[in-house]
Amino acid sequence: MSSRRTNNIEVLSERLGSLQINEETSTEEYEQADTEMSVAPATAAAAASENVQTGLPKSMVLDPGWFDGDRSKFEDWWRGIRLFLKSNRVNGTDDKITAILARLRGGVAGIYAQKKLNEFDEDNDTQDWDEFVKEFKTTFSDKSKAADAEWKIETFKQGKRNTADFMIEFEALATKADTDELHAIFLLKKNVRQDIIKTILGYPPIAMPETLKEWKVAITSVGQGYESTEG
Repeated sequence: MSSRRTNNIEVLSERLGSLQINEETSTEEYEQADTEMSVAPATAAAAASENVQTGLPKSMVLDPGWFDGDRSKFEDWWRGIRLFLKSNRVNGTDDKITAILARLRGGVAGIYAQKKLNEFDEDNDTQDWDEFVKEFKTTFSDKSKAADAEWKIETFKQGKRNTADFMIEFEALATKADTDELHAIFLLKKNVRQDIIKTILGYPPIAMPETLKEWKVAITSVGQGYESTEG
């Protein structure tokens, strides 16, 4: 285990231990911790200082702050922390996970942070980012939103929507619903304007899109072509 990661874990463990994570932790303790833990995001800042070359501009993305396990707020917080880490060039897997755990407090979120810290203490290997993200999202994402997205994407038709706008909404639903690539292609063929799909299906075999990415590019290109003559 790297010395930096060890120090990060010790700092987090000490702070979380002092908070005695549970539902009874007082507001005053959290407010005090909020001030003192301007050092906790220093975990991210320390990593950023190693990755950012001297003279580059400071991050313009605000720290999303604490996450207390409220699933209705998870989507916005998760987007915020990802942008914050990217903006501050926090690239190392251990550094990113440490920065995220440093911002979890109270209830399930605090218990989860403590559990992961205990795992870190027992495991000397670098963590797997994709596995952490999958576990983290499974733990805290709003399952009702995923269920709503799964239902909505099946009947989400383009109609008179602008093609680019439709594709943005479709991708957002597909992400929330965790729609696999083959089914997403099927839904696009079924629900995009049929004149757009017929044009693409008329491509020569060598130019026919195969992957979801290729289908999205083709649909957007053909759709915008039609719309440029319909305005």
